[in-house]
Amino acid sequence: MLDFHGYGPELLRGAIVTTELAFASLALALAMGLLGASAKLSGSRAARGAATFYTTVIRGIPDLVMMMLFYYGGQVLMNQLSDYLYYNHGIDFFVQFDPFMAGVLTIGLIFGAYMTETFRGAFLAVPTGQIEAGRAYGMNRFQVFFRIMFPQMLRHALPGIGNNWQVLLKTTALVSVIGLSDMVRIAEQASKAEHAPFKFFIPVAVMYLSLTAITELAIKWLNRRANAGVVGGI
Repeated sequence: MLDFHGYGPELLRGAIVTTELAFASLALALAMGLLGASAKLSGSRAARGAATFYTTVIRGIPDLVMMMLFYYGGQVLMNQLSDYLYYNHGIDFFVQFDPFMAGVLTIGLIFGAYMTETFRGAFLAVPTGQIEAGRAYGMNRFQVFFRIMFPQMLRHALPGIGNNWQVLLKTTALVSVIGLSDMVRIAEQASKAEHAPFKFFIPVAVMYLSLTAITELAIKWLNRRANAGVVGGI
């Protein structure tokens, strides 16, 4: 068994960190996407404006710039707040930004903007006649949402969610620039120490490919389940 000059266990731990980061970011992105889509489809002009501002700004800034702004810029802001509270109110506290949490927050917010558009389109694809029928049967707003809108919305949204997930998974590699010991950062350090980039980066590439392949199969299974009994379903 290859130990990659002793870096094998570290690469494995880095792969676990990458996987945890990806799934935590996905959970945040899905939550932000649902909130953003609900805001864009609401009757409130303020909510629609806020959601539009969010998706426009986030999708217009490069992911790497967002990552560095959140991590380094956020730490500077927290330091300034700490200094202000200490010198003006005698409150002594210090917050050190965690690279993992910064990565989850940044990637989750970035892909939350893309999920917003995915969910918005999926909600609009639900036939209005079925929503009106649910109301005619005496269902309240929450019953209509959870029994009619959400299940059908999910069927339309799954392909887009799958595409966003594939990109999100690869975007996790950016956290290496803020010091998180994911498998990309460990491979970079090992390749510099051993002068063997192919030996370390090819396994990382294979790991990413394996993760995307496995999750693509899972998404296809979910698509089949969601489209069961639907004419022309996948």
